[in-house]
Amino acid sequence: MFAFLTTVRKAVRPAAFAFAAFGLVACDASMMSSVGGGNSGGPKIDPNKPIQVALLVPKSDPGAGPVAQALENATRLAISELNGVTIDLKVYDTAGNTGTAAAQAQRAVDEGARVILGPLFGEAANAAGLAVTDEGVNVLSFSNNPSIAGGNVFVLGTSFANTAQRLMQYGKRQGKKSVVIVHSNDVPGQFGKAAIEQAATSAGIRVVSAEGYTLSVEGVSATAQAAGGVIQQAGVDSVFITTEATNAAMPMLLNMLPANGADPASTQYIGLTRWDVRPDLYDLPGAEGAWFTLPNRAQQESFNNRYAAAYGAAPHPLAGLAYDGIAAIGALASQGRGDALTGNALTRSTGFNGVSGVFRLMPDGTNQRGLAVATIRNQQVVILDPAPNSFGGPGF
Repeated sequence: MFAFLTTVRKAVRPAAFAFAAFGLVACDASMMSSVGGGNSGGPKIDPNKPIQVALLVPKSDPGAGPVAQALENATRLAISELNGVTIDLKVYDTAGNTGTAAAQAQRAVDEGARVILGPLFGEAANAAGLAVTDEGVNVLSFSNNPSIAGGNVFVLGTSFANTAQRLMQYGKRQGKKSVVIVHSNDVPGQFGKAAIEQAATSAGIRVVSAEGYTLSVEGVSATAQAAGGVIQQAGVDSVFITTEATNAAMPMLLNMLPANGADPASTQYIGLTRWDVRPDLYDLPGAEGAWFTLPNRAQQESFNNRYAAAYGAAPHPLAGLAYDGIAAIGALASQGRGDALTGNALTRSTGFNGVSGVFRLMPDGTNQRGLAVATIRNQQVVILDPAPNSFGGPGF
């Protein structure tokens, strides 16, 4: 599934689209270490003149076309809401193809683009970044794949690492000391496992074991038995599940883990993905009291309403990433900064205010986002720890 390129960065083939409650999931998730370095470069601009921005999206890709349109809509909505900053936007079709993405990135820069927003897929973003690295132009991609980040490429998508860190740090403050990881034996599961292991180590929580499963009744059952046995024998106080809520394995795990010794009364269930997308899970034994993360709900709802008013439909879940990219550019340019598109400016420690709350771009090309910790209580989603409104306090 993966192709490793001996170039400036390692590139990971994009994971296949998954159709679920979220619709088309566009960003491949990788927990490999970033091989990119800090980035201080980027073109100087006159913030009092229109800023030329290129949007690279897969408009003609049959599977990704609707996502591409939502990203373009969100970009235009963000531009319309800027105060005192003018964006000259040009849209380029990558067709969901890596080679086309690279060619379009070069074309965009040749036509005057000072920064690139997109592409959607990790491999395409890597190719686009490589194509224009010698031009000193930064790429704000919609991928969540940290292995492509670094140099002139930033990823805007929420990563497993960000979510795992938030939940493990919260768990530490709640007195949690040990965890068993339950993960799928596939690429996303392995990456999720690695993220949790790193986050647990950082938080000072001991990983007692990691139990993988194959997607079958027999496979999930065997893993639930193994995990439950370890939890009982070692007195583990939490179990962290990497599985997507929309995956067929999730209801099996939430039934089988409690039945095999992972008693929700004494074992904290934690999810690496959002469980609010699947309310039919709420009455299962392992769901009550489980922890997972959510964005800032008030800000997300405000964006959803504005988008719907402008375009007559709800936004795709990934649309907000495009809005965030413009918000960051606009926030810097509105301060009269001629260096607004440089790595030094884009990675300011105070970050930016986006669709789903505060976020900031890191010098290694990854990002941090403010996330709330939520739970299921009496079949309702309840916020346990609100998303932080700024950096430096609890939640980061």
